[in-house]
Amino acid sequence: MNAPAPSASHNGSDEVVKPTNFLRQIIASDLEKGSYAQRHWGGTPGDAQHHQQGPVDQAKIRTRFPPEPNGYLHVGHAKAICLNFGLARDFGGVCHLRFDDTNPEKEDQEYVDGIIDAVRWLGFDWKDPSGEQNLYYASNYFGFMHRCAVYLIEQGLAYVDEQSADEMRANRGDFTRPGLNSPFRDRSVAENLQRFADMKEGKLPDGAAVLRAKIDMAAPNINLRDPAIYRVRHAEHHNTGNQWCIYPMYTFAHPIEDAYEHITHSICTLEFEDQRPFYDWLLDHLRTGGLIDAPQPRQYEFSRLNLTYVITSKRKLKHLVDNQLVSGWDDPRMPTVVGLRRRGYTPASIRNFCERIGVTKDYAWIDYATLDGCLREDLENQAYRAMVVLEPVKLELSNWAEVFGSADHLEACSLPALPHPAEGQTVPERHFSLGREVWIEREDFAEVPPKGYKRLFPGNKVRLKGGYVIECTGCEKDADGVITKVLATVVPDTKSGTPGADSVKVKAAITWVGVADGVTAEVRIYDRLFTDPQPDAGGKDFLTLLNPDSLKVVTAYVEPSLQSAQPDDKFQFERFGYFVADRHDHRSDKPVFNKITGLKDSWGK
Repeated sequence: MNAPAPSASHNGSDEVVKPTNFLRQIIASDLEKGSYAQRHWGGTPGDAQHHQQGPVDQAKIRTRFPPEPNGYLHVGHAKAICLNFGLARDFGGVCHLRFDDTNPEKEDQEYVDGIIDAVRWLGFDWKDPSGEQNLYYASNYFGFMHRCAVYLIEQGLAYVDEQSADEMRANRGDFTRPGLNSPFRDRSVAENLQRFADMKEGKLPDGAAVLRAKIDMAAPNINLRDPAIYRVRHAEHHNTGNQWCIYPMYTFAHPIEDAYEHITHSICTLEFEDQRPFYDWLLDHLRTGGLIDAPQPRQYEFSRLNLTYVITSKRKLKHLVDNQLVSGWDDPRMPTVVGLRRRGYTPASIRNFCERIGVTKDYAWIDYATLDGCLREDLENQAYRAMVVLEPVKLELSNWAEVFGSADHLEACSLPALPHPAEGQTVPERHFSLGREVWIEREDFAEVPPKGYKRLFPGNKVRLKGGYVIECTGCEKDADGVITKVLATVVPDTKSGTPGADSVKVKAAITWVGVADGVTAEVRIYDRLFTDPQPDAGGKDFLTLLNPDSLKVVTAYVEPSLQSAQPDDKFQFERFGYFVADRHDHRSDKPVFNKITGLKDSWGK
């Protein structure tokens, strides 16, 4: 079932009233109660003492977007970006961009750079009211995280476990039976401190030991059954190099990062809901020990984005890239932010999409058509129009020389770049030439027309858009019966914009491109990457659901106005939809255009 899309309303003035949601209600309530009014900020992330020495925080709230730099961001991350940065903006706060780079084996500077670029492209930044750049790396907090781990050991709240991974897994229990205590669980504080020091000093190989929180092996929530919080990894880190050979687990690092940065509202997706008790357990103890300041962060969960015909698993997206099933992370069929950008989606359309689908705790699928609808709304009144022919066949006007005195005569024609410009908007004219030969769409001619067909067939008249009325007289075919040329005559004194334009009534106007000044272009027709609306649900093999027709490349003819197109310029190709000049491959001498979406949703029709 697809979720309904809430829409913005107006409060009687020009101000747009955004639809509320449970997160907005929580934040508004916290601000009304003054929950964070006296919270101090040390100017940079730090421990309790650091923040207590700073002034009262000018930011009313602090949120964060904490991506792991192990891949490129996708449309689900775009929702989280718009949510976290948007809430901070709307409530007088600041959103931090924090790289959750605690796993050295999968992270790379390439992904760090890509994430920074994606967030900026979507229209957000991470400055606070004083102009400070709140761009942070969790790896810069490794020293403080180690200090927190040592504190837990000293308080008898953590121990070094040297069971094998299989033994730990077997002794953890399941939903029907409690876990079993590790034989190492009752080690002394001194012994645990020594063994943890051995881990840190590189004396133990990978997998030989982990540091575990000491909570309750019989807890109904399995995440509280002495979760691992540090492991040994002899791997070079993209930021810290070889300074560390122990690395914190995400569930341990994440709440500490939030507290160190004085985050107020830690917003994440529902899969972390079961981790919230450990989040609170850890911060409660660290606050008691004076390592972090009060009030401590609170975690809130919302439903992740489930978009039809899309997968958002980084692992599966990487499989598509590594196995060359797509051309890269920025393949226009990919749901990555770089892919959406190259496909031609605009930052405004993605922001509006994220606003429209709302924020809930309900599990629901959002129809991909909703995203396309937001794109059309954004481009309708700003994308210049152009005529193109995607499946060309030549049309010859046999009486051209008789009417104009020369077979080589070219008639200057023009149309506005936008048919309905906004009040006060200056719109240029598109100029092109009509000659004896033009390119038309093959489907615009039928030797034997079906019922209701209004375009070219012998004896019928149509208008060449922006040009003259013509009358079809027949066609030419090759030896195989394939139509190679359509024949027609031009009706004199019927040019668009002249007094005789309405002298002959026609039921259709068709798009065309002149042979004399048309430009050859590569046009990439993109469609959904998958044939199934839920390719990643119910244990399906997503690789068997790849759409074999997701990309079709054609050689087209485009009107001469498109010769000035620059990479990322967007257009409405009349009758076909919205297209963008490819940001990597497009050149003025070799144009390349990508189809973004059609003029209306036609998927499955």
